[in-house]
Amino acid sequence: MRFVLPMLAIAASFASPAAAQLTAPEQAIVETVESGFERDAALLEQITLINSGTHNHAGVKAVADVLVPEFEALGMTTEWIDQSAEGRAGHLFARHEGTPGTTKMLLIGHLDTVFEPDFSFTGFVREGDQATGPGVVDDKGGVVVILSALRAMKAAGTLEGANIVVALTGDEEDAGEPLEAARADLIEAGKWADVALGFEGLSVLDGKDAGVIARRSSGSWTLTTSARSGHSSGIFSDHAGYGAIYEMVRILDTFRRDLPEENLTYNVGFMAGGTPAELGEDGLSATTSGKTNIIPSSAVARGDLRALTPEQNERAAEKMRAIVADHLPGTNAEIRIEFRYPPMAPTRGNAALLDKLNAVNADLGREAMAPYPPSRRGAADISFVAPYVDGLAGMGPAGSGSHAKGETVDLRSIPRQAQRTAILVSRLAQETPAK
Repeated sequence: MRFVLPMLAIAASFASPAAAQLTAPEQAIVETVESGFERDAALLEQITLINSGTHNHAGVKAVADVLVPEFEALGMTTEWIDQSAEGRAGHLFARHEGTPGTTKMLLIGHLDTVFEPDFSFTGFVREGDQATGPGVVDDKGGVVVILSALRAMKAAGTLEGANIVVALTGDEEDAGEPLEAARADLIEAGKWADVALGFEGLSVLDGKDAGVIARRSSGSWTLTTSARSGHSSGIFSDHAGYGAIYEMVRILDTFRRDLPEENLTYNVGFMAGGTPAELGEDGLSATTSGKTNIIPSSAVARGDLRALTPEQNERAAEKMRAIVADHLPGTNAEIRIEFRYPPMAPTRGNAALLDKLNAVNADLGREAMAPYPPSRRGAADISFVAPYVDGLAGMGPAGSGSHAKGETVDLRSIPRQAQRTAILVSRLAQETPAK
């Protein structure tokens, strides 16, 4: 059983480690990453110019094809894991076998973006140390951080003994179905590993780099209400009841009032009500019609549910079901809750990893990274392996506007994160993890 820590306890115990000194190989890592800055920027431009929206399977594979020789040049073996049966392109895994018995490390990123080929946001525009383009932060910049770190380790001689699996999924933004099959290879790698590092964007707290030791889950819910229809003059009466829309509003407003607790959110994405109201086949739209003098017969709403722990997920779901079951007269309601991305709960092991990263920061002469509030981060692939392995997320570059037109990356954050990563991974590779 992995020990889950309250976030307040983690924050209270956070302290800056004492400064030490970089070893000669670690100094070589710093210099190699810095000298490779323009190469990294060029690689980021190359893969950003390839559209790899999740549903553009050829584009996702094309990004993987660019990356394969980059990993193989480091002595890693690569594997393309076809996911056509799950309705997605596939995943790229790269493996390096090092010294037996030392820390096994899983580095997680993704090839796909939210920007499909018909989206208006395209190209790569660089202005000094800023670059704008689809996926430059989420997560093509993260992939470049991984490669920059591994190249530096190779040059410094610290990659040779490292046991590493790099897992680049091709459907992080919209996972394939069934989910168990779409994430089977990632979960298998998580069970193999002793440590997992997630390379989505760097979190910044009060203007300072922060560490991510917890991320919330991502699930969805679908609520439908029904009622007897009839002339509106009878609304609220014993024979006519309240109608489907009032039942929907009752439920949603009770969610708002009765569910709140720390780190839990439950957004309503869209809703429709009338006679009738129907959910679209895509699950992302609804149609309805009606008249002002007709009591509505049906209503539908969809939203998400995000929690910090599996227990919080279940607790919220139980409350939601109880609220739904307390019907207004003459109405009925049903809710379907789907848990997709699990939470990455804050654990003692995750906090210890952040301590090790902060030892690296001290040796680099940088400020310690405080734990980032999980309520400000969404779900990610690292959450699927969180039940099995200690992890840190947010190891990718800094930027802004992810998932939106104008997504921008701070190019100078790529070497900053690559240096941290390479030194942390090099040190972990010399350790024998406790069994």
